[in-house]
Formats: sequence, C-alpha cells, structure tokens
Amino acid sequence: MALTKKITYDYEIRTEFRFIQERTRTAIFESGNEISYTYNRRILTPDADVSAESDELKAMANALWTDDIKKAYEDSKKED
Repeated sequence: MALTKKITYDYEIRTEFRFIQERTRTAIFESGNEISYTYNRRILTPDADVSAESDELKAMANALWTDDIKKAYEDSKKED
C-alpha cells in the first residue's frame, strides 16, 4: 500500500502577447493505481521573471517573448 505522487506539466500559449499558461497535474497513486488527481494553473506574461523557472519554461519564454512582443505588451498596459 505504497503511496506515490506524480507531477506533470503542460502548456498553452494564449493571446497576441504569447501568455504562457502552465497547467500542473498532481496525481496520487496507491500500489500503482491512480486514486486522486488535481489541476492547478498559472499564467506567465511577457514581463514575468522566469529566472527561477524550469529550463523548459525558460526556453519557451525566450523563444516566444521577443523584444517586439515585450514592447507591445508594455504599450498595451499603458492604454488602460
């Protein structure tokens, strides 16, 4: 009756500013059978500090958040 936990991540890219939506799935297993799971989400915007994030997330942010995207996002915040 050993309990184990498995965490997986998936990502979606949203809006013209390339927001990264991260979904975390945490599953609990008992003797190899999944008995429970939960989802959590968070959204990272082009002005986010990703220096402490996983290498995978940093690579996505660096590829998606060009200087033009960052500037357009900053400009859009001034319009509000």
